[in-house]
Amino acid sequence: MTGASHTQSNGHVPPGSAEPEQPSPLRYRTATALMVAVVFFMETLDATVITTALPTMAKDFAVPAASLSAGVSAYLVALTVFIPLSGWVADRFGPRRVFASAIAFFTLASLLCAASDSLLTFTSARVLQGIAGAMMVPVGRLLVMRDTPKDQIVKTVAILTWPALSGPIVGPALGGWITMQWSWEWIFLLNLPIGILAFVASLFLIRPVKYPVKHFDMRGFLLCSSGIGLFMIAVETASHGQAFILPALIAGVVGVVLLLLCSRYLLRSEKPLFDLSILQVRTYASAVSGGSLSRIALNAAPFLLPLTFQLGFGYSPAEAGALFLWLFVGNLCMKPTTTWIMNRFGFRRVLMVNSFIVAGSFLAYAALTEDTPTTLIAVILFITGMTRSVQFTAFYTMAFADIEKHHMNDANTLFGVVQRLNSGMGIAVGALMLAIAQWFLGGDEGAPVAADFSLAFILVSVLALMTFIDVMRLPADAGHSVLKKRAAAA
Repeated sequence: MTGASHTQSNGHVPPGSAEPEQPSPLRYRTATALMVAVVFFMETLDATVITTALPTMAKDFAVPAASLSAGVSAYLVALTVFIPLSGWVADRFGPRRVFASAIAFFTLASLLCAASDSLLTFTSARVLQGIAGAMMVPVGRLLVMRDTPKDQIVKTVAILTWPALSGPIVGPALGGWITMQWSWEWIFLLNLPIGILAFVASLFLIRPVKYPVKHFDMRGFLLCSSGIGLFMIAVETASHGQAFILPALIAGVVGVVLLLLCSRYLLRSEKPLFDLSILQVRTYASAVSGGSLSRIALNAAPFLLPLTFQLGFGYSPAEAGALFLWLFVGNLCMKPTTTWIMNRFGFRRVLMVNSFIVAGSFLAYAALTEDTPTTLIAVILFITGMTRSVQFTAFYTMAFADIEKHHMNDANTLFGVVQRLNSGMGIAVGALMLAIAQWFLGGDEGAPVAADFSLAFILVSVLALMTFIDVMRLPADAGHSVLKKRAAAA
């Protein structure tokens, strides 16, 4: 039951007790969306920013560099496991209080990461960071989406999606630069001023609204979190080589079984952790299924491309990082146009055409060689960055286009879990496709060459193309309620 169902017969809502009768003024909604986007960027960046700093950190902690992957995995697993709890916590304690507290704890955890002097203390701080992030981003997105009228969702989502587009791309390059210029501790210390400003802004911008609290489904949470946790551990473990295939397979199978049991339980429960009936909304279901295929493929690119440039073409890390940033430039340049494109052509037509282009972008990567001029590579990265922006934004917007206000919490929670799983799986799928390519071509597992990367990109393109099959089943007017101009029937 939602705040809407508790509204009194005269339409009045008691202050601080239920969903607000009217959305906030436009300037406050825009400012709140920008603030949430900033903390979203901070959280997304922290998932990848330390990857290039791991060798330096390993020396300071006196451990092998491979051991530092625990810090990356601990953050991602904690983040994903606790996202299902975020919706209930927001309603129980109030989204304003939870969001502000999560920012404070995330900032504190960043300080603890910078102060760490061992692998144990660093991993513990990363777990705390992940838990705070699991409350911070989904609750922030929920605040924005609940307060946004249907006709403003497209513009609002355009603001919220840029962190997901830029964080994984900027993170490794930024982390390497900070480590070289200053020290790895500054990767986390830079979160302090951002976190403090966001905390203060949240107190001024967000109204202290209360929502009716559902019964907490402990059984559903335990099944969901343990299944997701084991699946994420399997995904992370599988990307470390053949020696880890068996434990990854065991963890993955157990995780999938638990998730299937969780789905069965949630569908039968009278008071589930979140309502899976939202998957009957066709646009939302497509954003979850087809969107997952697309996001996994797109998230494989930040893993495969830098390795291609360095191991396949012999570029230095600095050269590879500078070249890879053209993908980010393409993302940003496309953002102002994406809203117009969706309004003009509609979700179905845009996603069908763009899914072909995304698949073609991986074929373009496969055609690159060490003799390809860097200017041409930059142009290809720029163009494919533009298509990446359209794909992320269109799926993100369509996900909430037909969701009613009283289902927004459930939809937001489930979508947050799926997004995080997709991010982790993108890296693992990229590593798996590379391993398959090396096995097929008979290459050395420890020394991939340009041909191995080319075949890996071709395999990823097939995955990206499968998105087309899903979105082509959408009706021509899918999600038209949030578009300013209903797309003509295809």
